[in-house]
Amino acid sequence: MTSREKILAAVTRNQPASTPLPDLSVFSGDTDSVVDKYISVLTGIGGTAYQVGGYDEITGILNAKFTEGRVVNTVSELHPHHQVHVFDNDIHGLENVELAIISAHFAVAENGAVWVTEELMGRRVFPFICQHLAVVVPISQIVPTMHVAYKVIGSKNYGYGAFIAGPSKTADIEQSLVLGAHGPRSMNVFLMAT
Repeated sequence: MTSREKILAAVTRNQPASTPLPDLSVFSGDTDSVVDKYISVLTGIGGTAYQVGGYDEITGILNAKFTEGRVVNTVSELHPHHQVHVFDNDIHGLENVELAIISAHFAVAENGAVWVTEELMGRRVFPFICQHLAVVVPISQIVPTMHVAYKVIGSKNYGYGAFIAGPSKTADIEQSLVLGAHGPRSMNVFLMAT
């Protein structure tokens, strides 16, 4: 028996006893109050949530809130009020977007985030380069925690995705909070009744 075989045999003989994995169901969260929790957390991090019954209601809110500037929309259900944008290869054409409108796969109550993949963004830079971001997500698609969120996205096939939570913000040592420092100045999430 070689030295290598002796070492491997000793390691095999001295394996610890198997133990069951811990129960992680405690991290699944409470599904009873996910809508209220989501609204509370999103508001706390500087975002705004609207519970809406349809796309006409979303259009009314957006038209009242954003009266100037370039609006770029990827949500086909909001057409013709907000023209659906066709992206070209030149991402520099997005430099002057005042309002970007996208949809999300789901929202996370624990941290106020939404999960968006590139198929919903149009371009990876789109939700981050705009001045204001509006996101449409079905109210039935709010999950309680990131543990549940990762279970959902773990079984999906996508190239690029991002959790987006609230407007861009940064603070310096003088405790001065700045919104929109390196991304959207506001995030408006429309929780759509389905």
